[in-house]
Formats: sequence, C-alpha cells, structure tokens
Amino acid sequence: MNRTRVVVIGAGIVGAACARELRLAGFDVLVVDRGRPAGGTTSHGEGNLLVSDKGPGAELVLAQLSNRLWPRLVEEIAAEDSRAAAAAEFDAKGGIVVATTEAGARALTAFAETQTAAGVRTERLSAAEVAAAEPALTREVAAAVRYPEDAQVQPAGAALALLGSALAHGARLRVDTEVTGARVEGGRLTGVRVPGEVLDADVVVNAAGPWAGEVSARLGAPIAVRPRRGEVLVTTPMPGVVRHKVYDADYVGAVGTGSGDLQTSAVVESTRGGTVLIGSSRRRVGFDDAIRPDVLGAVAAKAVRLFPALADAAVTRAYGGFRPYVDDHLPVLGEDPRLGNLWHATGHEGAGIGLSVGTARLLRELLTGAAPSMPVGEFTVDRPAVVA
Repeated sequence: MNRTRVVVIGAGIVGAACARELRLAGFDVLVVDRGRPAGGTTSHGEGNLLVSDKGPGAELVLAQLSNRLWPRLVEEIAAEDSRAAAAAEFDAKGGIVVATTEAGARALTAFAETQTAAGVRTERLSAAEVAAAEPALTREVAAAVRYPEDAQVQPAGAALALLGSALAHGARLRVDTEVTGARVEGGRLTGVRVPGEVLDADVVVNAAGPWAGEVSARLGAPIAVRPRRGEVLVTTPMPGVVRHKVYDADYVGAVGTGSGDLQTSAVVESTRGGTVLIGSSRRRVGFDDAIRPDVLGAVAAKAVRLFPALADAAVTRAYGGFRPYVDDHLPVLGEDPRLGNLWHATGHEGAGIGLSVGTARLLRELLTGAAPSMPVGEFTVDRPAVVA
C-alpha cells in the first residue's frame, strides 16, 4: 500500500473529490478545513455539470472527462451508501441555451458548431420543439440548442457523498482547522502549520477554492487566484415549470469576461424538490459578502424575460458565494515549481462542481505516474496568469 501522506486543504467538492481519488489509490489522506465540509463556495453554487458553456479547448475536454465520470462515481457511491448517493441528486436532465435576438442567434449557432466539432452533442431545436421541451419559456426565441450531456447535482450533497466515501475508505478529516503556514526543508514542503502543531505531509494539495490564493501565500508560493462573487435567487416549489437547465446565450460571454464590473445573464433551473434557482451574476468585490438588491433585481429581470411565469413567483431566499477566479479562466492543477510537494487544484471559477471529479482523477494520475486522461499542459501552475 502507498503510505504517502497527503494533506488536502479544503473540504469543498474539489477537495472531497481529490481525497476520494487519492485514498482509493492508497495514499494516507488527511483533509483539513478551516470550517465545515461543503461550507464555503460549494454550498453556494447551483450544482451545474456543464459542457454547453465551454468552447473548444482544455476546459471543455476536462468537462467532457468529468461528465463521463460523474454517473460512474454516483453508482459506486450508491453501492457503498445509497442515501449518500441519493442526496447528491445527480440528474442528467440536459440543458437548453436560447437566443432571443437575431444577433444572439447567429452567435449561438456559430458557437454550437465549434462545440459539435469538438465532440459535444448539440441539437438545434425548432420553435415547436422548444415549446414542447419548455412550455413556460418565452416564445420570443430566435434560436435554441439543446445539450443532452448537461447535468446537475445538489452541490453540498454531492460533496458530502464524495467526502463520505473517502472517509469510509480510510481518509481522515479535521474541521475548524486553519492552515497558518508551512514547514519547508530543502526547498520542499514537509508539513503544514495549524494552531498548536505541524501536520506532517509528503504531498499537500491546495484545494481551498477562492481562498487558494491566500493559502498559497501562507505556504510561501502565492498564486493569483481571487474571489469572484455571484448571487442566486430561490423560489418556492414550482414543479414542472422549468424542466431543463435553461440560460440565455449571453451567459457564455459573462463567464468568459475578465471585467470586474457586474455581469448578469439569465440562468434558470429547477431542483429535484421543485424550487427554481435563478442566476446569474458575476462581480469582483474581494470577499465582501453583502447581497445587493440591485444585483438581485437585474438577475430577476433577465430571468422573467425568459420565463414570464416567474414574474408571479414567490422568492424564499437569496444567497451568494465566491468563485475561484483566474485571469485566463482555466483551472490550476499541478505541482508548484517553486516549492516541491505543493500541488494546487483550484481556479475553476463557477465550474468547480462539474469539473471536480475530472480534476481529482487527473491529480491521482499525476501523483501515481499514470498517463493522464487528457493533456494538462494548459493547467500548469507556472503560466503567466497564475504566477506573476
């Protein structure tokens, strides 16, 4: 058995997925989190597992890898703990992207064609097919594309299912444990400092999400991962009103922008319990966690234009969270060239739920010397957007 000691920093969904993969590979895994499992960014997401919003390139390939892995992992966890798997609420319901203007229709059609060439399943929908698929959707649709491979999970439930599986296989967890520094010997990280002690480690995985930049600085090898905030509205149960994940074509542009200013687009989907999640927004405000009514209003207005029935919906709550943002919009995965034994698995921004399991599989392959499931060169730590 491989007795390499691994400390995974962060018990969100990326950390949980990494812990499970590494434990199944035989590593001695300890997960540490300054709070509670799935208590940060993971619990403030929508649970999207998307290929529809990614153009050809490394991130799309990672999304495709992840989407192949998700159903298999849920089946494996179900064999161990059926209730945990059920709590993940994996739902391969597909997504529909719509354009409401002729310019948007041209852009959506061109984008979908590039995705099709990259191996993504896309289906152009006629007006009648759109109405059949989403009866409550506006009829002012200039173009629509269905993405059968898009799926959804309940993010906190999925993270806890992955972490629970890791623990069941022998991983350990320490909550309310903040990493404050590093022990370095001969240019290599040999342990992380927490209040009152040092946790020995042969490998340290920085999976701290939007706090990964701060954690990396404490460890002595800073990376440029910053928080980008988003908000979501939640309605009372409205069963059957929204059947797929549906979003306006301008969502792709909002995801890819580097602007720190507020970006909003209509993203609407239903949970298994029937509540409707309404997003999305993006803005860089540091770790300011104030929920702004004007942001919620802008999000709601765009959602109502897609689904007029939402104008009468009762909103029960709103929540916001921070996403790990990198200027080139690519994850950070690999060993830090400045500090041996330090590995990073972060920078997924709003795609971390979906990309978590593919990221974890690649980390396992890299650490065990196996051939990676895909090229990882674009995710390296030493690229300009990550290391100044």
